[in-house]
Amino acid sequence: MQEQLLTDMSSNTLSAVLEKLIHRLCLHDFPCGYGTWRKTKGSTEGAETEETDALLDLLSCPHSPWRQDGSWSPQTAALRQLAVLTPERLHTDFIYSYFTTLHILDKGVSVVDDGLLKFSKLEELVLSANKISEIPAENLPSTLKILELRDNWLSALNSLTSCPPPRLQYLGLSSNSLGSHDVVCHLTGTHWPQLVCLDLSDCEFQNQQALLDALNTLPCLRTLVLEGNPFTLAPFYPGLTVDSLPRLSYLDASRISPEERCSFSSLSKMTDLIEDRASATVSVGRVRGIPDPLMSLDENTPDFPVITYGYFITYEFLSHQTVDLKFSKSKCDAAHVTEDVFSDADLQSNKNCEKESSKPDAQDLVVYTEKTCYDTAHVSRHRTSKLTWAECMDFSDTQTYIVSDLGGLKRFFNQGLYLTLEEEKVLSWPAASEDVPVAKPSRNVKERKGGKEKESPIKSGSTKDKDKKKKSVPDLVQDAPIRRTLGSVHVPLQGLVKRGHKVDVLCDLGTLHTESELEATQSLEKDLGKKIKEDKKKEDKESKRRGGSGTKQKNTAAFKGRGKGNKESETDVHTDNSVSIQLEPLTVELSVELEKWQSAAEANQLTLPHKSKQPDLS
Repeated sequence: MQEQLLTDMSSNTLSAVLEKLIHRLCLHDFPCGYGTWRKTKGSTEGAETEETDALLDLLSCPHSPWRQDGSWSPQTAALRQLAVLTPERLHTDFIYSYFTTLHILDKGVSVVDDGLLKFSKLEELVLSANKISEIPAENLPSTLKILELRDNWLSALNSLTSCPPPRLQYLGLSSNSLGSHDVVCHLTGTHWPQLVCLDLSDCEFQNQQALLDALNTLPCLRTLVLEGNPFTLAPFYPGLTVDSLPRLSYLDASRISPEERCSFSSLSKMTDLIEDRASATVSVGRVRGIPDPLMSLDENTPDFPVITYGYFITYEFLSHQTVDLKFSKSKCDAAHVTEDVFSDADLQSNKNCEKESSKPDAQDLVVYTEKTCYDTAHVSRHRTSKLTWAECMDFSDTQTYIVSDLGGLKRFFNQGLYLTLEEEKVLSWPAASEDVPVAKPSRNVKERKGGKEKESPIKSGSTKDKDKKKKSVPDLVQDAPIRRTLGSVHVPLQGLVKRGHKVDVLCDLGTLHTESELEATQSLEKDLGKKIKEDKKKEDKESKRRGGSGTKQKNTAAFKGRGKGNKESETDVHTDNSVSIQLEPLTVELSVELEKWQSAAEANQLTLPHKSKQPDLS
C-alpha cells in the first residue's frame, strides 16, 4: 500500500508526466529509430525494408496507426522526423534540450519538481487546469519567457518570487485564489523586471487601489487582464486602471485609445470619489403573451362575484444592508422583501401569498455575510406594481441597487436571478346591508374586464327615481386575492462579470392557457370517464341477461366498437384543446445594467447624488 502511494505521488510530478509523454512518442520504435525496417546503403533490398520517405509518411498520414498526438508540444512532430532521418542524434540530452514549448493541461500535476531543469532551452511552459499549489522558482529553467498557471490551486506567490526567471515576459495567474494583500506585495517590478503581459483575471482581488500601486512599479508592463475580479464591478473600473497605469497599452484584451486615456485623466487623484461599491439598475419592460382571462364571459354569466385580474412581476436581487444581520432559522427572514404599497386585501392575504408565490427551484434565498458581520449583503425580493390585463403590458419598472459586498455581487451574477410572473384574481361580492336591498346589477363584458365603461342600467320593473336606483347598487367587498404563478425563468448574468456592463434579455416563459380552457379540459375528461363507466355497466347487465356463449362474441365486438368510439371522442377532445392553445409565447423584457463612469468629469457629477442615494426598499 505504501509503495502504491509513493508511486501515485511520483506520477503527479511534472517530470513524471513529461517522461510518459516522451515515451509515447516511440522515438526508438518503428517507424522511427534503428531497425531492420530501415533501408541503408550496406543493406540488401528486401520485403521488410522501407524507404525513408515511406517511413516519414507513416508519421504524418491521418489514417496511420503510427501517427501521434503532439498537442502538448509543437516540437514533437519535428523530433519524430529527426528520429527517422538521423536517429543517431537522439540521445537523452538532445531530446530534453530540443523542447522549447510544453503545454501540460489537465494532467493532475501537483508538484513542479527539479526534473524540469533538464529542459535547458525551455521558453514557454503552460500548466493550466492542474492541482499545483506551489511553484518553486529554483525548479524553473532560467530561459523561461512564458509561464501560464491558469486554474490551479495557488494561494500565494512566495516560492515563485524567491528567485523568479529573469527573462519572464508573460505570467498567467488567472482563476487562482490570490486575492490576499500578501500576494499584492509579490507583483512588483523588483520581482518581474521584464514582465510585459500579466493575467490576473478571476483571482478574487478586492482592493483595486493597492493592486494598482504594486503594478505601477512594473517598468515593462503593457498588457493587463483584470476582468472577473470583484472590483471590476465598481463604476470607477476601468477608468481608474487606465489613469493609474500610464504605460499600459491593453486592458482586458482591448486597446486603450488616446481619447480614453484623456477622458479619465486625473481620476486616480480623486480619491474621495472612489468607493468600493457597485450600482446596478434592473428594468422590467413589456410583457406579451398572456391570454385574456375574461375571454369566455358572456351575458349569461352570473352578476356576482365580480372578478378582476391583476398582474405583477417579482425577482430577487442582491442589495446592501447597513445594519448587522443575524442568521435566522426562517428562510423568509433571510431576505428583505421589497414591494410596492399593498391594498388592505393584499395585507390580509400576505401569508397565503407567500405560500402561493413562486420560489426558485434551484436555490433558496441566499444570505451573503462577511465573517465579521460588519458588511452584509442579502438577496431581496422586489415586486412591481400591478397592471390590468392587456395584450402588451408595459411595467416600466426600474430599480437601482447599491451593493458594497462586491465579492457577493460577483457570486450573485454567476448564479443569475430568478424572475416570476404572477396573476392575482380578486372576487368581489355585495356587502350585506339591512337598509339597502341587495340588487344584482347587470354588467356587460367590457365592464367586467376593467370597469372603464359606464354602469349599465339596473334591471328593475319599478318606477323609482334615479336616487333610489343608485341606492340599490350594493357596495362590493373583496375576498382575499388568489394568486397563481404563470411562469418563472432563470436569467443568467455572467456577462456582467466578464467585460460587459449591460445584459438585455427577452425572457421566454413558455405558452399559457386561460383558466376557462383548463377547466373545460378537466370537465370534458370527467364527463368522458363517467360515460365510459356507464356504458360498461350497461354492457355487463346485458351480458348477464342474455348469457350463453353465442352472445359473447357479439358482446365482445360491440364492446370493441364502443371502445373505438371512445378513442375517437378522446381524439376530439385533444383536437379541441390543441386549437385553444395560445400560440404566442409569454415573454418579459428585462435588462440589468452596471453603472460605469465614462470620464472623470462624469464621475465628479454622478458621485454626489449616489452618496446620498439608497436602494428603494420600501
